[in-house]
Amino acid sequence: MVFTTPLKHDSIKIMLLGSGELGKEVAIEASRLGVEVIAVDSYSNAPAHLVANRSYIVDMKNKEALLELIYLEKPTYIVPEIEALNIEALEIAENKGFNVIPNANAVKKTMNRKNIRKFVAEELGIKTSPYMFVSSYEELKKAAVKLGFPCVIKPIMSSSGHGQSIAKNDAELKNSWEMAKEARGDASELIVEGFINFDYEITLLNVRTEHESKFCEPIGHIQKDGDYILSWQPMPMKKEILEKAQKIAKRVTDGLGGRGIFGVELFIKGDEVYFSEVSPRPHDTGMVTMISQSQSEFALHVRAILGLPLEFSFIAQAASAAYKAEVKSENPHFDIPKNAFCKNSFIRIFGKPNTHKGRRMAVVLVQDEVEKAKQRAEEIAKSIKMTR
Repeated sequence: MVFTTPLKHDSIKIMLLGSGELGKEVAIEASRLGVEVIAVDSYSNAPAHLVANRSYIVDMKNKEALLELIYLEKPTYIVPEIEALNIEALEIAENKGFNVIPNANAVKKTMNRKNIRKFVAEELGIKTSPYMFVSSYEELKKAAVKLGFPCVIKPIMSSSGHGQSIAKNDAELKNSWEMAKEARGDASELIVEGFINFDYEITLLNVRTEHESKFCEPIGHIQKDGDYILSWQPMPMKKEILEKAQKIAKRVTDGLGGRGIFGVELFIKGDEVYFSEVSPRPHDTGMVTMISQSQSEFALHVRAILGLPLEFSFIAQAASAAYKAEVKSENPHFDIPKNAFCKNSFIRIFGKPNTHKGRRMAVVLVQDEVEKAKQRAEEIAKSIKMTR
């Protein structure tokens, strides 16, 4: 492959639609290969804006605004990094010859919970939790009665768990409804899922091009309100269960097609594997790969986009823990103990320009035996304090 130089008339250009912490790492990996990076988001000084060659602030739900920017920049690859964007714009761009990663149809399916659930459960016949779609509070109450408590309630389109909750009884339904409707993204319709009392949940990172497909070691994780707080790699699993999970994940990603990395979330209950969700991009639980693998999920995503070989190795057991802001701030400062910085632990501060309580602002990475790494990562995350 021929590599180019940024900021030239014939540079290879990646346009990131979404410039959060995951997009920032993609931008860094792309720039290491001489790729010109254009970072786009709906607010200024987003994390990837800080490391890109150029940045834009655009309402990505606005079809015309998004298309205008695409036509202006003429990127080699359009790389969606968030759910809250106009899918029709991506379809139009793809029809005009732009390369959407993984492809516009896969983005349309995966970034809308209704689309992906119907595709996986009804078209592919893969086992999922029971589910219903509702668009009113009355419909929500009826769905909860039919599916039973506890039940999981989510907007059909949101990112990082925003608007997601578990209602344990009828009295909690109203709060779940309000949380979902206030979420960023599309809350015009909600998905209500019967709760699976799973033994554990995993993320399988499947990186693929048109010619090859590879899996990273399984990642175990803990989520709260749909947002990850702790992940570790590898997740100890029976070989036959892992093979079953990989087979299911591959059916999903083969069905979606295209190139790039996919994060497939699965529930494990005994010997049963249930599909939960899939992201057509690096996954937040996969940030652990920045310390556990020779090539992180972000580096693999860029390699797959460019059609490069997907070779990598698993280096060591590790864990990651998210640090979330404790208070609102327009100029956040973080007090991090010096002992957090040692030979097998790292901190990545995302550089988000402001905070609100619960906003993910940094990640702790620890390399050690899984249980020790998990404990150490959580300890460091809890030791971080905002000073303003």
